[in-house]
Amino acid sequence: MACRISELVIDAAAPDRLAAFWSDVLGYVELEREADGSIEIGPPDAGFGGPQPTLVFSPTDTPRTGRLRLHIDVNATDRDQDAELERLLALGARPVDIGQTGTESWHVLADPEGNEFCLLRARLKPL
Repeated sequence: MACRISELVIDAAAPDRLAAFWSDVLGYVELEREADGSIEIGPPDAGFGGPQPTLVFSPTDTPRTGRLRLHIDVNATDRDQDAELERLLALGARPVDIGQTGTESWHVLADPEGNEFCLLRARLKPL
């Protein structure tokens, strides 16, 4: 038996703002709030331990420097890439240039705190 990813922990200057953004992006709900200000979000029907990892936004005062060493890729489940790009931009994502050529099949975006993520072209089946 191998391991599987259960949570991704992301440092955040404003955990509430990032939890709300990513909940809207992924269709997640708030699962838990810790005394230290951390907020865990996850799928509404499965929560922690389900087939998808939860996200934990952990408060930090340390500013991020440079590009992330890990980023999230997302795929639409109920619309094409162009329609999903419009939706993500309306939620507060913004395009980011990290040296793309312009011929990529994905879009590089940033969440409200500047964390890069990619919107891939393929549409996935919902879980």
